[in-house]
Amino acid sequence: MATAELHPRARRPTLTIQGVGRALEMRLRFPVCVSGPVRQILRHSRPPTPWRPPELPFRNPHSEFCYSSVLFAFLTTVLWSFSAIFARRLVDTLGSTLANLTRLLLATALLGAWAFSGGRGLQGDGFRWYLLSGVVGFGLGDISLYFALARIGSRLTLLLTQCLAAPLAALIEWAWLGTSLTPTQLLLGGGVLAGVSLALLPKDNAHLPGTALWSGIGFGTIAALGQGLGAVISRHAHDLSETSGVMVDGGTAAFQRILGGLVCGAAAWLILQHRSGEHRLPVLREALRTRRFHATLLAASLCGPVLGVGCYQGALATAPSGLVLPIVALCPIAIIPLSWWMEGDRPKPRSLLGGAVAVACAVGLATAR
Repeated sequence: MATAELHPRARRPTLTIQGVGRALEMRLRFPVCVSGPVRQILRHSRPPTPWRPPELPFRNPHSEFCYSSVLFAFLTTVLWSFSAIFARRLVDTLGSTLANLTRLLLATALLGAWAFSGGRGLQGDGFRWYLLSGVVGFGLGDISLYFALARIGSRLTLLLTQCLAAPLAALIEWAWLGTSLTPTQLLLGGGVLAGVSLALLPKDNAHLPGTALWSGIGFGTIAALGQGLGAVISRHAHDLSETSGVMVDGGTAAFQRILGGLVCGAAAWLILQHRSGEHRLPVLREALRTRRFHATLLAASLCGPVLGVGCYQGALATAPSGLVLPIVALCPIAIIPLSWWMEGDRPKPRSLLGGAVAVACAVGLATAR
């Protein structure tokens, strides 16, 4: 044991020795005189250094998921552009309501296979809200979308739905959730409307009859409203499921939503199948005999509600919406060469300018805070 000799002038010298495991902590308050060997021990002894994990090379935690999110967002843009092209072909063959119902049936089967094998099925407290979102988005929105495709084509329909969905969603959030709108957001929303109006001028779309143009604009606006409102409801459903402890993946969320849309699509076809331009089941059975129709139906289902929505949800799951939405808003630009090549729809310069203004304002609206 260490010994200490008190200095004559020292009144309250202390020497504390504590042994804890391998460590020996000594705390001295001088003036204290210690013997030579003890002084050597105290001079060279140091408190043990606590163990720390080895330092790893610096790694930006955001770099990896940003790259994957950008990839998913660009895939969403490309898939949704092709989806509009193939959906227009389905409409030409089956009519609007039967084409929408056929696509929803195949997409429901594919999404259901995923939801009950690798997903969460019908779990989560947000299931009813996902159903309501499907009624609004896949039901009202997609039915109007297919009516617009039959009247104004895929390019103008996608321009309407993708550009108007952002300002309409902002207005819905302001009215329902109390989200405030800044002057910049209001200005960009007005820019979207101005750009879309410029792209849809009747003199630049002389190949479209006046009645078809205006009815297509009306249906496209309803489709954008359904898409925007469906997105707001889906966000609420996601929050409810997450609060209940159930993490709903993108495929499961799409399956729960599409169930509501399937009911609406079936009801719309049953009610409107006898109207002009719509077809009944014999036409579908005849079309199913051709391989080209099989490929078109599969492509429309995969590019739209299956892979398209899956990539969209995957992008939102790994990055903020401010990174994803500006990329997805490029759909009206991405579809221009596809529509020109596959449909022969060559836009006028003024229509291109209006589309560029609308897309630029939609990108700004998605990133504005």
